[in-house]
Amino acid sequence: MTEIKEEDWFLPEQKYEYLDHTADMQIHSWGNTVEEAFEQCANGLFGCMTEIEYVEMAETQEIEAEGHDMLSLLFHFLDEFLSLFSAEPYFIARKVKILEFDKEQFRIKAIGFGEQFTIGKHPQRSEVKAITYSNMQVNKTDDGLTHIHVIVDI
Repeated sequence: MTEIKEEDWFLPEQKYEYLDHTADMQIHSWGNTVEEAFEQCANGLFGCMTEIEYVEMAETQEIEAEGHDMLSLLFHFLDEFLSLFSAEPYFIARKVKILEFDKEQFRIKAIGFGEQFTIGKHPQRSEVKAITYSNMQVNKTDDGLTHIHVIVDI
């Protein structure tokens, strides 16, 4: 079990938005580091599913993911969190924090702060069926920010 510090429970500034897409939903996230951009993308994923302000940070769930490059790592990272939501324990996070990020071996360990999704308490938004590789991007811009674009199948 990972040691959680007091500051880990504080909410970060929102650095994601939803972009228009024909039939699905596109998440655009950004951060000062690739870790922050990944965290924000996962936060955006959960924001697709419910109004995130109704989610209490009452418990935590850890995930691990790996890939063969940065895009497959992003895919598996988001898919692990989607799996936590789609099956037992039906976990929805209000905040995601990366604990370990190996950019050479493409491995990641992260923790979600949230609770079990409960109909009636958590307003339903879109049902995310799957993460897609369609137009998936991880780019560092001239201003030093990392930008991520992911389309999720709703």
